[in-house]
Formats: sequence, structure tokens, C-alpha cells
Amino acid sequence: MTLQSAGAARPEIQELGPWFHNLHLPGGIETAPDHPLGDFPSFKWQEVEAAIPGDLTGWRALDIGCNAGFYSFELAKRGAAVTGIDMDEHYLRQARWARDRLALDVDFRRETVYDLARTSERFDLVLFMGVLYHLRYPLLALDAVAEKVERLLVFQTLTMPGDDVIETPRDVDIADRERLLDPGWPRMAFIEHRLAGDPTNWWAPSHAAVEAMLRSTGLDVVERPGHEIYVCRPNGRVDRSELDAALGRQS
Repeated sequence: MTLQSAGAARPEIQELGPWFHNLHLPGGIETAPDHPLGDFPSFKWQEVEAAIPGDLTGWRALDIGCNAGFYSFELAKRGAAVTGIDMDEHYLRQARWARDRLALDVDFRRETVYDLARTSERFDLVLFMGVLYHLRYPLLALDAVAEKVERLLVFQTLTMPGDDVIETPRDVDIADRERLLDPGWPRMAFIEHRLAGDPTNWWAPSHAAVEAMLRSTGLDVVERPGHEIYVCRPNGRVDRSELDAALGRQS
């Protein structure tokens, strides 16, 4: 991007705003230089990038809740064939505009996480970051995502404070339910109204609940590169018959 074209980009950035992703574009242009979280999501990417292969040539990657495409672009720079999905057309317009400025080949689609369950597509790498707690049906969504993962899932979610984990029994007697109140028992807080002013913040799982849910969908946590971030591999040990029933599809 030349200095002249960089200057021309500024009014387009303003017209496409507001921006949640601060993208760094050619010519030193940034889309949200005054972001209240800082250089977001660049600092979040710095936590996870070492857990992802540096050369993704031949990999198919999926970025769920791609927003303006920051993570999608980083994966494309590593050689992956990237699909980014989001339900908000405002963010997808930003992503497509930035894609042209960065000269990267990313397929941006208007889809929800639930739409994944109706496709036969699978991906070597899936990023599922900052989405789960916005969903009314979190385990259904996680099931749908998990069956699309061939090699790696990078997962991030808002959580409850604390990292306590206990080894839960294989069975709990109905008269022994006080065990469910033990510190470290997997649990989720339901947010009926708002969190941080956002009515789409529905859930805050504990760290123990996150790991338990990931295991229940056939994923093993292999690395925790940052707070609330989990890198997982599929283990093939899961029964998807209930997911099939929930979606009305034949197993």
C-alpha cells in the first residue's frame, strides 16, 4: 500500500467502523489503534501462535467467529487454506475489505457455529475463540465443532475465577449430591441478564468445566498457552448419536 493509498484507506476504515479487531495494514495503518483492550487481538495471538505450526501449507483451517479476520489472516500467512465464519455481516464487510488490502486468499462466509453440523467439511485446524459464552446452547455447539477437527483445536472462552480441578467419580449417588458443590467440581454459571453490559454473555464455565466439556466431546487438552486458552487434539472416543438426534440427522 503506497502512502497515497494508505491515506485513502483512513476514511474507508472510519466508514466501516466500529472495529473490534485492530488490524495492521500496509503503510502502517491500523483499524482500531485506540482499542480499549490495547492492541487486540494481536496480544492474544502472541499467546497462541507458538502452539500452531509455523508452516500450515496443505492445512485447511477454520476461524469460527472470525470478526474482522485477524486470526484468519495470520493463518493464511502461514500457508493455510482458511475459511472464516461469522454471523455479523458488519464484521464480514470489514474482513473482506481488509483481505483485499492484505492480498490474502481467505473465504469469509456468513454462518453460525450451528451451521457446521449440517456440512461434511472437516478442517485440520479450528480456532474457536471468544464464542462459546455467547451461545445459548454451548455443549451442542462444542459437539458440532469437535467433529470437524482433524488435527488441532484452539479454544478460548470466558471463565469463572479459579483453576481448581478434582477427579470426579464415575458415578454419583442421588443421595450424595453435595459432592457437586465441592471446589473444583465442573460447573457453569448461567447469566440470565448481562455481563459487561452484553446480553449475549450467557455462560461462564469454570476451568474444570471447560476441560470436562472438551473431554466429553472427544478432545484431549494438550497445551494451555495462555489464560482461558486450550489447545486440543481429537481422540476419536466419542458417541455422536445424541448430536445426530438433536440435529435431526441420520447417524
